[in-house]
Amino acid sequence: MKSRASALGSLPSPSGRRDGDEGEGDKRHTLFGDRISNKNKLNKNKTSPITPEQAWAVLRQADCLYPAAVVETALDGMAAQIAGALHATNPLVVCVMTGGVVPFGKILPRLQFPFQIDYVHATRYGKRLAGGQLQWLAGPREDPKDRAVLLIDDILDEGATLAGIEARYRAEGARAVYKAVLVVKKRPRTHDVKIDFAGLEVPDRYVFGYGMDYKGYLRNAPGIYAEAEAK
Repeated sequence: MKSRASALGSLPSPSGRRDGDEGEGDKRHTLFGDRISNKNKLNKNKTSPITPEQAWAVLRQADCLYPAAVVETALDGMAAQIAGALHATNPLVVCVMTGGVVPFGKILPRLQFPFQIDYVHATRYGKRLAGGQLQWLAGPREDPKDRAVLLIDDILDEGATLAGIEARYRAEGARAVYKAVLVVKKRPRTHDVKIDFAGLEVPDRYVFGYGMDYKGYLRNAPGIYAEAEAK
C-alpha cells in the first residue's frame, strides 16, 4: 500500500458527512419527528452487498492516506483546540453515529475538563451511496437549551447531514453549536457548514477507517485509507 500521509496544519472550514448505516426498526423520522415510510422504500441506490473476504481484499489493495500514528497526532491537536475553546463552558459533547464513534471515543479521554455526553443517529444514506431525506434514528436525549454543544463526527463530506443535526440543536435552544470532524473531504458541498475543529484532509475518493466504513465494513481499519483507483 502506498502511503501518502502528511499532517495538515490549519484547515479550511467547509461542511457535512455521509453515514453508511442502516437504521433499526421499520419507522423513521424526518428532521423534527414526522413519520416517513418504512425501510423497504429506502432500497433505491443501495450499495451492492459484499462479503467479509471482499472487504478485506479492498483493505489490502487500498491506498493508505494516513497511518495510525499521523491520525493520533491529529486527534491530539483537535483535543487541544477543543479544550482551549470549551473547557469552561460545561459543554454537551455529542457523538454523531455511527461513523463518529471512533473519533468520539478517541477524543473524550483527551479532554480533561467536565462535560456531559449524548449521541444522535441521523442518516441520509442507509446502505445507499446516494443521499435522500434526513432520517432520525436515535436521539438526542439530553436537553441542549442554553448550552454549548459539540458535535463529533468522522468526516465532512456533502454537508447535509451535519447541517440538519446542527439545525435541530439550534431549534431546541442550544446557545452555541460547535462541530469537530476527524476528516474533511476536498469536494464541492451542498451545504455551507462551518467546521470548528478538523484533523486531516482527504481527496474526493471513497475513504474508510477510524470510524468511516466501506459498504458496512472496515471502520476498524488502522489508519485512513482510500479505495484503490482503477488503472
